[in-house]
Amino acid sequence: MGYRNAKDIFPDRLLRQVQKYVSGETIYVPAGEEKKDWGETSGYQRYIRERNAEIRTAFKNGTPIDGLAEQYSLSYDTIKRIVYSKKEANMLEYSATLTSALEYGRAEKTDAWVHLYLNQEGRNVPFSDGLKLFDRYFISPAQFPLSLFKRCCGPEKDMKYRIDPDWWAHQIEELTKAVQSGKEMSPIIVHYVDGGFELNDGNHRHKVYENLGIDTVWAIVWITEDDELKEFMNRYGDYVKDCTIVRR
Repeated sequence: MGYRNAKDIFPDRLLRQVQKYVSGETIYVPAGEEKKDWGETSGYQRYIRERNAEIRTAFKNGTPIDGLAEQYSLSYDTIKRIVYSKKEANMLEYSATLTSALEYGRAEKTDAWVHLYLNQEGRNVPFSDGLKLFDRYFISPAQFPLSLFKRCCGPEKDMKYRIDPDWWAHQIEELTKAVQSGKEMSPIIVHYVDGGFELNDGNHRHKVYENLGIDTVWAIVWITEDDELKEFMNRYGDYVKDCTIVRR
């Protein structure tokens, strides 16, 4: 059995934790004891579930079977089985809404909803791919005080991600109209890390809610480290006491 340099495997944060216990030595890392279904380790089954959900959503929204077959490089019959089979029909229906996210949460599939959202309406495939690199904890949607979360995106000089002021104003105006009309919004997505929250998706909604005086917001929280999940539950557990938590 050969060895691999831990620097080439572990993220810096985890490597620093490992180095607290051992450094410059060869160690053996045993395989996990939990048996997984075929394809789970590689992520293939999750990919298939998410792809099929995308296909069913596109078909429901009017994309014809032959168009889907060409888009996904699948046969006409394969697409037909996905959109019409009884098994597929009983699966969760995805939409970029809180209702859909809550349904996925109750089915302990919040992670699947997040990836579907990021690959479609969220338009952030790299973020979705990054989340899949390691197992994460996903907490189904819960209501939090808006004040817990701070924007990292906007036209202000202190923002991590700067946006053109005119384009920002246009987006805020359109989103404000949507919220005021009663359109159902999707939950924001936040990362709990280092004792605080990073607002990954929902900066525009955050600004609109703030402008409209809305002081609570539905959010999906994801966490990577076990100790951070424990810390989060100690500090904010009351907000998620009725939620499901999955690690995938």
